[in-house]
Amino acid sequence: MNILQKIAVPVVAFSMLAGTSAFAENVKIGNIEPMSGPSASLGQQGKAAREMAVEEINAAGGIKSLGGMKLELIYADSESKPEKGVAEAERLINTEKVHLLTGCWNSAVTYPTTAVAERYGIPFVVPVSVADKITEQGFKTVFRIAAKDSWWTRDQFAFLKDMQAEFNTPVKKLAFVYENGDWGTGFAAQWKKLAEEGGYEVVLDEPYPSTSTDLSPVVQKIKRAKPDVLLLTSNAADAILLTNTLAEYNVQLKAIIGSGGGHADPSFMKAVGKNAAQIFDIGEWETDVNKPGAKEANEKYKAKYGQNLSGEAVDAYLAIYVIADALERAGSLEPAKILEALRATDLSSGPGMIVGYDKVAFDETGQNKHAALVIVQVNDTGNGLERITVWPKNARRAGYTPVFPMAVK
Repeated sequence: MNILQKIAVPVVAFSMLAGTSAFAENVKIGNIEPMSGPSASLGQQGKAAREMAVEEINAAGGIKSLGGMKLELIYADSESKPEKGVAEAERLINTEKVHLLTGCWNSAVTYPTTAVAERYGIPFVVPVSVADKITEQGFKTVFRIAAKDSWWTRDQFAFLKDMQAEFNTPVKKLAFVYENGDWGTGFAAQWKKLAEEGGYEVVLDEPYPSTSTDLSPVVQKIKRAKPDVLLLTSNAADAILLTNTLAEYNVQLKAIIGSGGGHADPSFMKAVGKNAAQIFDIGEWETDVNKPGAKEANEKYKAKYGQNLSGEAVDAYLAIYVIADALERAGSLEPAKILEALRATDLSSGPGMIVGYDKVAFDETGQNKHAALVIVQVNDTGNGLERITVWPKNARRAGYTPVFPMAVK
């Protein structure tokens, strides 16, 4: 081989990569998360889960079809503010030159921020923001891993119907209490529709600001309305405040059903203690889910970060593996090629697939068609308070019988 041939081989190989990545050294993934503000704890969990996934993928050789290129996470703090999320998306795309975006946890932030990605043609992988409208904008660059909020509410009402039948305990009156952002109001709109279809009487429909420092007026309204079941959509701080205030006012209910978010935050049980006992909550995942690798991943995360994986953190973890899978198949950093690969996603195995459902595959709107949910109950079975999978019934933890209706405290 002459000197020109020796030079030509690496030049050709380099040009194949350079032509797709504008001479990028790493795959840059922009992460817009609430690192401060009312949802900061959930943003920090998502950050930790992403970092664990990136460490694993990079340690395993990076993106092999891109010559072993490593994943690099670049963060931006949305502060749970839509305008901040939009501004950070612009910065990440135009200044940081990211190849993909992911985020933003808060639906109110994700909704306008995805429009920025669409305008620039940059792939945006949404791990968990649940507002239906995020994937109803006709965008071609948005892909959501988790179930949308109408599926969450659908399963909350299916669970409630099953509990009434299993325990021969009728429910007639419902109360809806929810944070007044896009997430909470989106849930509430679906609750109202499903309550009407199910023949329930709605005795209270009460939005509140998640930044409230006193929710006793809301709790007093709940007590006066005398619902059988209270459905809540809350961030961490307000979930803690509501739960403790409900206990303080001795509000008696047949069931409290949370909507993930603050009720799934590890800080919740630590802050409310025994007041959390017997509360139901919905989510994508629990530590007792029967999926290969789930126990090991949770133990690793807990050893690194001092707490269990939450459903939101698992979605963030899986999102990085979905991105890596698409990059591997795309073999390119051209946005159009990555988008094409994301649309063809059919992921059913591998380290990221520790969720309760069996596959990630996106429909024409960018919604994961296979996303599904579980219901847990917080209770103490002798080892302290924990989240115990109770529904669907075939996924219920062996040997556990849910408490329904709630025991008088």
